[in-house]
Amino acid sequence: MSEQQQDASGRCAPLVVLAGPTAVGKGTVSAYIREHYPEVWLSVSMTTRHPRPGEIDGKHYHFVTQPKFDELVRQGEFLEHAVVHGRASYGTPRGPVLAAAQEGRLPLLEIDLQGARQVRERMPDAYFVFLAPPSWDELVRRLVGRGTESEAERETRLATARRELAAKSEFDHTIVNDDVQRAAQELVHLMQQHVCVKR
Repeated sequence: MSEQQQDASGRCAPLVVLAGPTAVGKGTVSAYIREHYPEVWLSVSMTTRHPRPGEIDGKHYHFVTQPKFDELVRQGEFLEHAVVHGRASYGTPRGPVLAAAQEGRLPLLEIDLQGARQVRERMPDAYFVFLAPPSWDELVRRLVGRGTESEAERETRLATARRELAAKSEFDHTIVNDDVQRAAQELVHLMQQHVCVKR
């Protein structure tokens, strides 16, 4: 027998979408949740970009060629997909997300703003969380501190981040990422409140 958990408005979300500006720490918060909250199912995105140092295919991303990605788009296999920073393609495979929701787990999508907007079109009953930096200066410090992008790429990401920060009002809830553990706990608590669960 299934049991659905609803929030105060009677809404029951099939999944939670986490988005926010570049370098805000979405991946770090998600990694903490993966390690400490086994009840949360984290979607693994597909991308055409090359792996960064330490990234593992199938764990951090599914790394594929652009022709393979384009074929999956034509087949309608993505819940959302987008070209990010004018360069690489990213997408969320539809099948695993829907399966996790049906199994009653707590599905979490960590995606960019473009992807979040596509998911809203396809799943308007999802719960959308915006991860915000403590300040603009802190966001710049984190981006420069990563050391994974060229100067030109950093400028592109900063311009993108300014636009992304302006989209905060589109989301159901905002979490300030001033501490990874605290932000992760707040996100999981929101999931427990708003996601449909089956028992």
